[in-house]
Amino acid sequence: MIELQIQGMHCEACVSKIEKALHRIKGIEKATVNLNDEMAIIQGDSKLDEVISVIFDLGYTATLNDNTAIKGSTAKKLIPLYLSFLYIIAGSLIINRSEFILENFMYDFMGLFFIVFSFFKFLDYRNFPSTFKMYDPIAKVIPLYGWIYPFIESMLGLAFLMREQLYIALIISLIILVTTTVGVVTTLIRKESIQCACLGTALKLPMTTATIIENSIMLFMTIWMLIKF
Repeated sequence: MIELQIQGMHCEACVSKIEKALHRIKGIEKATVNLNDEMAIIQGDSKLDEVISVIFDLGYTATLNDNTAIKGSTAKKLIPLYLSFLYIIAGSLIINRSEFILENFMYDFMGLFFIVFSFFKFLDYRNFPSTFKMYDPIAKVIPLYGWIYPFIESMLGLAFLMREQLYIALIISLIILVTTTVGVVTTLIRKESIQCACLGTALKLPMTTATIIENSIMLFMTIWMLIKF
């Protein structure tokens, strides 16, 4: 059973619209929405991120009720993120093993970061945009941005690894990292329990402060390299 707190409902028509949309989701056996409590109780085998995304697309905000049990610890769920960073660091060090230059290490780290993270987004490409727009400010306004975002990351990764058009790549990186970080911080401040799309949607990572740390590292490198440029 999933209990969601829903914001933005004004009348019974809102309740009816949400319930009909929820019942169309595969795996949901029963969905009851209460206007007074601003609560939705959902029974069945359904994905939390899909349920929240459907409600979001209707124009409402849904957050996981604090009383709802969440299986698995956050640390365990974030293992893929930690492993990805470990391999990216190791790969960057190996590339620069003969002569370590900090700037080259940073370019290689950023290049591998974008390539690896875009790869995971393509694993479940169809569902990535709907999850991404739940917290990214640009994707909320321009849905097409969510569809091309993995391609942008791939091109940035290649630019950094091949040392091509570095200034343009740094500027684009700064823009997308700042906007995404703003969206993540806003989501965490509101205590909204949604899926993080940093490694796509196939791995089901929760949105946590780890996402801010990940973005902060990339932002630091981007700003550092722009100053050095």
